[in-house]
Amino acid sequence: MTAILGLSAFYHDAAAALVIDGQVVAAAQEERFTRKKHDPRLPLEAIDYCLREADISPGELDYVGFYDKPLLKFDRLLETYLAVAPAGFASFLQAMPAWLKQKLFLRRELNQGLRGAYKKRYIFTEHHESHAASAFFPSPFDEAAILTLDGVGEWATASYGYGRENRITLTHELRFPHSLGLLYSAFTYYCGFRVNSGEYKLMGLAPYGEPRYAEAILKHLIDLKPDGSFRMDMSYFNYCQGLTMTSEKFHRLFGGPPRLPEAPLEQRHMDVAASIQRVTEEIMLRAARHVHRETGMANLCLAGGVALNCVGNGRILREGPFERIWIQPAAGDAGGALGVALFIWHQLLGKPRQAKSTDSQHGSLLGPRFSDAEIRAFLEGVGARYREFPDDASLCGHVAELLASEKVVGWFQGRMEFGPRALGARSILGDPRSRTMQSVMNLKIKFRESFRPFAPSVLQEHAGEYFELNGRVESPYMLLVAPVQPSQRIPLDGEERSLKGLDRLKIVRSQIPAVTHVDYSARLQTVDRARHGRYYDLLRAFHEKTGCPVLINTSFNVRGEPIVCGPEQAYRCFMATNMDALVLERFVLLKEDQPDAKQHELASYLSQFQPD
Repeated sequence: MTAILGLSAFYHDAAAALVIDGQVVAAAQEERFTRKKHDPRLPLEAIDYCLREADISPGELDYVGFYDKPLLKFDRLLETYLAVAPAGFASFLQAMPAWLKQKLFLRRELNQGLRGAYKKRYIFTEHHESHAASAFFPSPFDEAAILTLDGVGEWATASYGYGRENRITLTHELRFPHSLGLLYSAFTYYCGFRVNSGEYKLMGLAPYGEPRYAEAILKHLIDLKPDGSFRMDMSYFNYCQGLTMTSEKFHRLFGGPPRLPEAPLEQRHMDVAASIQRVTEEIMLRAARHVHRETGMANLCLAGGVALNCVGNGRILREGPFERIWIQPAAGDAGGALGVALFIWHQLLGKPRQAKSTDSQHGSLLGPRFSDAEIRAFLEGVGARYREFPDDASLCGHVAELLASEKVVGWFQGRMEFGPRALGARSILGDPRSRTMQSVMNLKIKFRESFRPFAPSVLQEHAGEYFELNGRVESPYMLLVAPVQPSQRIPLDGEERSLKGLDRLKIVRSQIPAVTHVDYSARLQTVDRARHGRYYDLLRAFHEKTGCPVLINTSFNVRGEPIVCGPEQAYRCFMATNMDALVLERFVLLKEDQPDAKQHELASYLSQFQPD
């Protein structure tokens, strides 16, 4: 047996992943255990979980890998600070303590994290090697082109190459400070959202605006080449030398200072969001087309934080030259932990790889699970009132009835998801046919901005009836946006067509309005029995009851909180929100039955989590 532990830490979204004899055994982000969103610290609890899952100790590990090369990254930081000195002195002073205390002494930190029991070698891959490995090795392809796009690793901000059988080769890269991830993050900051966690909000805001600044971005901010590479005019940005992302020159170009967090959204912010989204999609498409020309391969694998831009991914699939694409479900830094472990097994140890038709990531359901006995003991301990169902058929039939009556249901099943998306294991579910469900779930359940769209889960065999998706295309990881089928749309009247901005939220656009965005798109998850088990059965039961094979699926958390991990967190979230029911495996709790439901205060619950 060969056991390989992969780690990502110290920058964003720390994680651990365990691979044994080439099989992915476990993977999880540290935030799910510590309850600190995007926790960047050494993932001690995630490490412990992975080792428990395999029933091994740190001393039984054969290799431990880290997802980037800190010394090379430090070289980039020093070179950047020297290039802009003395302008970057404040940023330099802020960054150095962490480097001098931790990041330059990573082996010491790793030794402590593994309790001094691991005595073998540590392996450090380059950041984009880890991304590329996480994209190709679990994919269902024997060979594929590889494209990685993110903020910045050591020096690279994007790379491409190819994978064949058990090896990856990266041939080209784009280098810091020119970065699609950082460009998008600059606009995230400018529109008042948190960098490294609010980019998906910017993407969700974009359809409410018009891309009237797109030409200004292309004229002033970047020099975009036909192959998707570009150079940025750094006078518009401040991230090399300052503590902010954008400069005064940037603010003048776009009509004012950055929006303050929680300040009202203006039409200008929506137009800015639409513009950078349009430019980002153009860059992604050009890069994909260039990689296809260079490699001649039919399949494409994507990873890096930008690969979470599911609108851009959808356009690559529909308009790009590749027959199939596969995107790492944990495309950001967390996925690097899995990537380095697989890189060690296949690339360094030379172990063979056999591609599987449905990928080898097990639906990305790689986190902890909890037994019926554990859940029952917890529920008894808190005095909860519940009903236990004897089998899946009766459970799913009952929950389908709740959903059909417009109840909001917390759904907690099996192993927790690895990556940022809820995939039917730690989800909040609702009826997509409801005209009010989007606003109800945003404002009363998730406690977040009203414009934020919800994603649909749809039975794989019925996906083409509701979404413009090629019949061979799957989207099990909720990383593709597709248009809603014209047959499901509701025509707009003259008054509705004249509405602008957030007023467009009021319009009912389709037969599934709660998951249809203002541009008639949806970020969909296709659900099949092999990957999703009981969640598939629930969708089947809902379809049989209502004729609709679609459910709203959003992550089981509230704003600022990581997705829940264990039953205790699920129960507390259920009790502190306006959720109607909670399903913990085969145990069903109704809010109206709980004796102390009204004693929980939302403000005290939310105060535990950082604002997002």
